This record gives sequence, C-alpha cells and structure tokens, in this order.
Amino acid sequence: MPTTLLLNAMIVCLGEGDAIYDQGYIAVENDRIAAIGDMKSAPDANTFDEVIDCTGRLIMPGLVNAHTHTPMTLFRGLAEGVSLLTLDGWMTAIRSLEEVMTADMVPAAVEVACAEMIRTGTTTFADQYFFMEEIIPVVEKSGMRAALAYGIVELGDPIARERELAQLEAFLETIGSLESDRLQGWVGPHAFFVDNSPEMMQAERRIAAKYNTGMHIHISTTGEEDALTQEQYGTSAVTQMKKMGMLDAPIIAAHAITIPEADWPTLAEHEFTAVAAASACMRAGAEAAPVLGMHNAGINIAIGTDNVCNNNDYDLFLEMRMLAKLTSFREKRPGALKARDILAMATAGGAKALGLADEIGSLEVGKRADLIVLDRTGIGWTPLPTNDPFTALVYSVNGSAVTDSMVSGRWLLRDRQWTTLDYASAVKRQREDVLRLLALREEAENA
Repeated sequence: MPTTLLLNAMIVCLGEGDAIYDQGYIAVENDRIAAIGDMKSAPDANTFDEVIDCTGRLIMPGLVNAHTHTPMTLFRGLAEGVSLLTLDGWMTAIRSLEEVMTADMVPAAVEVACAEMIRTGTTTFADQYFFMEEIIPVVEKSGMRAALAYGIVELGDPIARERELAQLEAFLETIGSLESDRLQGWVGPHAFFVDNSPEMMQAERRIAAKYNTGMHIHISTTGEEDALTQEQYGTSAVTQMKKMGMLDAPIIAAHAITIPEADWPTLAEHEFTAVAAASACMRAGAEAAPVLGMHNAGINIAIGTDNVCNNNDYDLFLEMRMLAKLTSFREKRPGALKARDILAMATAGGAKALGLADEIGSLEVGKRADLIVLDRTGIGWTPLPTNDPFTALVYSVNGSAVTDSMVSGRWLLRDRQWTTLDYASAVKRQREDVLRLLALREEAENA
C-alpha cells in the first residue's frame, strides 16, 4: 500500500470545525487520508514511501467544477459577443460548429480542458456534452474524478428521441462497466421544456431511476422554461417538473438565474443543486443569479465555469472571486456571501451535488485523498499574520498558485508539471483540429 507524508504546510481542512493548521501534516495511505494534524503530532517520516516538505505551501481540498462542456475548448474564441445562455445565441454561434465537428476532434480538446483544470486546482468536474465514447478515455487517463452526462437535444423529434435514448443507455452501460470508481454516468438533458420535450423528459427520468443516477441540466438562464410552462400548463417550470416527478432524481442545474423565489422551498426539499457560473452570466449580459437568496433558502449551491466560449477559462479560483463580487453587487452590500461560504460552494457544495459528500470536499481522515497544494510565497498572500486564508483564497490568489494536485492518492500535478497528460501534444492536435473544423464549416456554408 503506497504511503505519502506531506509536512510543514498550512492546512485548510474546510470540514466540520473549520480546522486550520499553521504548521501541519497529512498522511495518505493508498487512496485515502490516514491522518491529519499539527506537526507536533506528525508520524515518523521513515515509515512512509514518499515524504514531501511543504514549507511555504498551503494544502486544501481539491476544487469541484460543477458545470463544464470540455470538448468546447475547441470553440474557444469563436463565439465572442454572443449570449450562449439563450437557445437563439447557441444556434447562431455554436450549432454550425457542432454540426461539422467530428469525433476525432474531441480527445485533444478534452485533454486541454482536463490539463487546464488540473493546473488551476480542480480535481473533480461535472461535464455535459456529446461524444462520450471519446471523452471517457481521456478523463480516465487524466486521473481526475468526474460525473459525465450524456448531453441530449431532442427538440420534440420522435426519431431523435429514440436515437438519443438508445445512445444514452449504451453510454450508461459503458461507464458502469469501468473498473475505476472515479467516473460516474449521468443523464444530460440540455434544457427541460426548451429543447427536451415532456415526452423525452419522462423517458430520461425513467432511465435515471433505472441506473440510479442524476440529471445534469441547464435551467432558468433567461426564463424560457417558465414562459413555456406558463403558456402550456399555467405553472412555473419547477412546479411542472415536480408534477412530472423530475425532482425525484438528483439534479445539477446550471445557471438558475431566473427561478421564481416562490419555487425555492420546493427545490430545497429535493436533491437539487444550483450551479452558479458568474463569469458566463456576466459575459452573456444576463442577470446575476440570486445565489444568496437560494443559499439562505437551503438550496445546495455549487460553482462551475460553464464552457470556455462563455468564460473563457477553467480557473475556479477566479470563478469564486467573480461570484463573491457579483453577489455583493447584486445585493448592494459588501460581503453578501462570506469567503468561507464561497469556498464551501467550490468544494463541499460540488461534492454534495455529485453524491460524494462522504468521500471528497474536505480534508478529513477516511476521505479520499483529493487535495491541492498552493505556493504561499507568491503575490497576494501577505501580510501572513493578518490576511485570513479564506479571504486570500477567494479574493487574492488564482489558479497559478497551484503547484501540486492529487486525486485518490495519485499525483496528477507535481511541481507545476502534469504527470498524466501531455499538454503540449494536446495543444498541437487541438490547433490542427480547429483549422479542420473551420474548413468544414466553410465548406458546409458554401454547399
């Protein structure tokens, strides 16, 4: 059983009691945290396979990016000035690219996305897209933890419905057969009522129940769902979802910008997570999500970057800062959300969304050894006696401070170098792929 001992670090546990060790240690055995505490009680280093001096470093739980579309790194820079939070914007800027995108373009794009997330502190992510046969091997190779949702756009087409449902079940069977427990399979309706019909929604609900999994959706980006359900059923989208049994499954709901306040208590009673993506919201010119109100109502909140056409990066430290500031701006008062609450959303909130609250999201004995190491000797940390670590992590530093990343006791990043991925090769292949993609789009437009 491999063992690792990390010594002399500031350790921010983010668990019950908010333990912080100014000079602490973490002992890892196999894939779990075996011990954690003050250096005064550190075990004998000679009994460990690997011993790392973390002087000048901070160790904290790995971040959870709760909403991504990893293949879309291929489209970065190709949707500027367009809101991708509307169906019209998506169809205008992205659909023409997706229609000519080929499966062999996906691996490099996903590898770039995983590399960027690892390099900036994310150890777990929730993805929703197509081409899952190509995505799964890359994520598996990366060593990251992920909830992969097969993305579905059906638009009420019966033929598309049958095809997508068959592919969804095949995907869930495939991911369920993997030896690794780091990858989960989820159902990924792009948006209830908007591009997934009620008939499709019912089928998706049945499949989620069959495979004991959840659904990763977009909701209330502009209020389209509520307009449609008010017209058809005379109710809000959430009320209709409850009537249809859609809330019986765990739901990861990206954006949640316009959910009526009257629906918050209903969502708080279910396994529903609202994923705040502040940068995407701001770039799209949308409203700021009522994160503080939903949080106070008891709804689980997580943080996501969304796709990199809408952001355009995977740095969850920057996303935490953006959400903290945007919430204060929306609420017209400073510190509307405490830095500690923001950190919880980026760690424990994401873990809860994925059903992994007992496994990740905090540094505690018995939990998986999913952790990141940050350099505290760079800019933004000082003065060390007075700059509270919670505040520093949210408002002062960014993902470039991350030096090391571990998932289940395995290093994915050591001394700022990837150990599982070849970033340079992936970037080269991605460049070739995007040039081919643009040529295919031009050919299609001229046909």
